[in-house]
Amino acid sequence: MKLIQRNQYLKFLQRHQNKHIIKVVSGVRRCGKSTLFQLFREHLLSQGVNKANIIEINFEDLAFEELLDYHSLYKYVTNHMQNEGMNYIFLDEIQHVHEFEKAVDSLFIKENADVYITGSNAYFMSGELATLLSGRYVELKMLPLSFKEYYEASGLAANHTLREIYEQYISDSSFPYTLQIREDQTAIQEYLSGIYNTVILKDVVGRLRIADVKMLESMIKYLFANVGSLLSVRKIANSMTSAGRKIDSKTVERYLNGLQDSLLIYQAERFDIKGKDLLKINPKYYVVDAALRYLKTGRHGQDVGHILENTVYLELLRRGYEVYVGVLPKGEIDFVAKDTKGLTYYQVSESTLQPDVMEREIKPLQHINDHYPKILLTLDEVESDANYDGIRKQNVLKWLLED
Repeated sequence: MKLIQRNQYLKFLQRHQNKHIIKVVSGVRRCGKSTLFQLFREHLLSQGVNKANIIEINFEDLAFEELLDYHSLYKYVTNHMQNEGMNYIFLDEIQHVHEFEKAVDSLFIKENADVYITGSNAYFMSGELATLLSGRYVELKMLPLSFKEYYEASGLAANHTLREIYEQYISDSSFPYTLQIREDQTAIQEYLSGIYNTVILKDVVGRLRIADVKMLESMIKYLFANVGSLLSVRKIANSMTSAGRKIDSKTVERYLNGLQDSLLIYQAERFDIKGKDLLKINPKYYVVDAALRYLKTGRHGQDVGHILENTVYLELLRRGYEVYVGVLPKGEIDFVAKDTKGLTYYQVSESTLQPDVMEREIKPLQHINDHYPKILLTLDEVESDANYDGIRKQNVLKWLLED
């Protein structure tokens, strides 16, 4: 099957090509990191780079098992490096190599080595990577397919509406491989179960040495079921205890950190719009893939708005924003997106065609006194480009297709 083009991520690697810095690509398992490297290697070859100057190692391949020692890895790579021209070194799933940073650092100091690494586990979120490779790397945080990437790769546009393609996107999963098996729902469910179990067992249970796996699973289901809701550690602990799964706040906090490190869930902190300060209590949580959520919680009619909010949150991350939940004295803004240019406010709703819903969604935006952009995203096709005194309404699916 033809490789899915991940142009946004590819441009990141192209931007940093030949620069004296380690390129790190992190992301949840099976989000497409290895494919991105393959796309970039094809780009290098198209530029005239000699194939002998490209060294690629995937540490999940048994063929490279003897390189899991950093001394062996360093020796192998240096033996294959060419004297003429830049050597492009791709080390995929590097976390399998014990003390990998020693080999990577030694390669980094060579003038004719351009080093690229990927990893899936908590090294790439918990702060350990920053310690190990301090000041010597740039990180690309990769997600599964965006709606735009899915739309372009699926070939569904000729015979389906945007809404139908979106429904398939959230139902079948944004993990790239599911596009190859989308006609087989059983295969999709089995594949997603495999990803989920691998992440839980290897990246959370194994790393944190969790004995009560059922307790962890219960908490994951609770988080999945409450996507987009304000949650405190105490609320999670109390809710689970009330449901017959007694757990203390310290354990909840430990599990939350592990799940974020695994990149299965993301935390959006609250942002005081008036005081421009972060609030460290009652964040919201979002899941990396809607279909994974359905796998564990089932699908319910009232989920449409929550999943749409989840989709927008992940898209804002893809576009390079820091994303927060906006807090006002009266009301809440779904997302405050921050970048070097300032802030953009987003309110997300399934529909605002009913007057009472429109009033509820737009009122918080009207209470913001600054001049940053204010956008209302809905699935509405009618009045999809209205303007309410500077608050722009947009069809969310068309917005998702923008660059």
